Amino acid sequence: MKKSFIAMAVAGLLIGSSVASAAVYKVDVSHSTVGFKVKHMMVSTVTGKFGTFTGSYDLEKGKFKTLSGQIKADSVDTGIKKRDDHLRSADFFDVEKFSDVSFVMTSATKTKMTGDLTIHGITKKVTLAIEMGGVVEDPNGNMRSGFVLTGSIKRKDFGLTWNKAIEAGGVVVGDEVKLIVEVEGIEE
Repeated sequence: MKKSFIAMAVAGLLIGSSVASAAVYKVDVSHSTVGFKVKHMMVSTVTGKFGTFTGSYDLEKGKFKTLSGQIKADSVDTGIKKRDDHLRSADFFDVEKFSDVSFVMTSATKTKMTGDLTIHGITKKVTLAIEMGGVVEDPNGNMRSGFVLTGSIKRKDFGLTWNKAIEAGGVVVGDEVKLIVEVEGIEE
């Protein structure tokens, strides 16, 4: 009888922990950032972010089963109104025609995530590095998880081709865009 009870208790704990480790999270936008960096005049870096975005993901034992996110392109913010207005124009994001940027994961390992990124109406496969932050219970009893995705894309691959040559050589805006997505999610 004792062995049976112990076996049932252990089985219950194992089942309970595997259920508890699988969860769907909603991105907590107040504790998350969708950012980017791009070279300017080939000598400095401009940093920007998007202020309006949503997303959700499914984690099981620290591994992503699904992830998707959507960004409002008109929420781009580099801290300079004139530059932000130019980024919203037809020269770059063309927010009148292409209001959203989206990402849908297609596969993931513990360290890399591949998915379909759509910018300016063009969808390309991209691979991003994953840095997991873990899962914790907050003071209100909510389960939270966090992670960072990093990688780079070529903006010209997404139809963002505007540029100007500079006299000393090079161009005003670099083609490589570094992506930095820092996410904290709340279990739904």
